[in-house]
This record gives sequence, C-alpha cells and structure tokens, in this order.
Amino acid sequence: MEKVQVEILGLSTSPSSGGAYALILNELEGARRLPIIIGTYEAQAIALELEHIKPPRPMTHDLIKNLIKSFEATLTEVYINALKEGTFFAQIELNVKGETVSIDARPSDAIAVAIRFNAPVYVASTVLEEAGLDSEAGSESTGEKPRKVIKATESEKEARKKNSEATRLDLLEKNLNAAISAEDYELAAKLRDEIQKLRG
Repeated sequence: MEKVQVEILGLSTSPSSGGAYALILNELEGARRLPIIIGTYEAQAIALELEHIKPPRPMTHDLIKNLIKSFEATLTEVYINALKEGTFFAQIELNVKGETVSIDARPSDAIAVAIRFNAPVYVASTVLEEAGLDSEAGSESTGEKPRKVIKATESEKEARKKNSEATRLDLLEKNLNAAISAEDYELAAKLRDEIQKLRG
C-alpha cells in the first residue's frame, strides 16, 4: 500500500464543535487535505509542541517520549493506515536497537508523540482517496472564497421530507464543496462522513 507523506497544517474549531477540534493534515506533494476530528486534550498537546511551549511538568505525550528514549528507541514514523466506519487507525513505528516495532495508536496520540521526535507522518493512499478533501475544489476564479454553506431550496427541503436520498446526497455534496472553499474543515469532515454513510 502506497504511503503519502503529510504535514500538520493546523487545528480548527468552531463554537458548535462541542469541544472537538479538526486536525488538518496537508499532502506534501499535492493539494489534498485530511481533517481528523480529535479531542481537546490531544489538540492542546499538539498545539503546545507546535508553539514550542514547554509546560513545567511533563505531559502524557512527553512522558511517552521519555519512555521511548529510556529504552534506547526512537520513533521513526507515524502511519495512518486505515479508516473503518468513520474511525481512523494509526501505527507508531519504533526503532528499538535495530528492530522495527509497530504499535497501534489513535492518530491524535501518534501525531502528538511524532512531533516531539520530529518524525514524519504518512497516510495510506487509500485513506487519503477516501477521506481527503481537495483544497482547490470549489475555488472561484475571482480568488474570493464563499463563507456561507449553501442552504437547501424549498424543493430540496420538500424532497428531503419524502426521504429522497439522491437529493440529500446532492445537497450534502454542495455543502461539502462550500465548506472546503470556506476552509471549514471540521464541517467538511462531518459532511464527508454523512455522504459516505448515504453511499454506504
């Protein structure tokens, strides 16, 4: 399976997120972005390290780094290798005295540790194809980006009342393109998951 290297583009949130953040990963040699919904604590752990802020005492991910180093091991890479039923899976690859050891992890934890080692992050090409968003999609020729999500027309609302999945899918895809253009990756991730459920 082909690996695609990504970098952390940033963290996104909105008042309606209920404390969740979207971690935005950007394809290094391409235009796709991968939003992953993560918790507040993991977002804080990533943000502190990106901003080079050192807390007075080691946080959990600092502790993990210290444990890895104490066993004379190094973290070589993080690999987001699967997406199952809307949940991302990752592996932490360690080099332990010349031997490679893979450890299952949540992407948020894996990335929080990886940035403490300056280790690369990879995503399986199949995962990026399934869940990645094209950052150039829906861009206007004027260069201006719409900031509002397209709302359903009266006919679309009526059709949705009649459980028309085709119309709902069409509306969701319109909203997905609008969310990407507005760089609202948290909303885009939710819409993407809803579309995948409908396509089932």
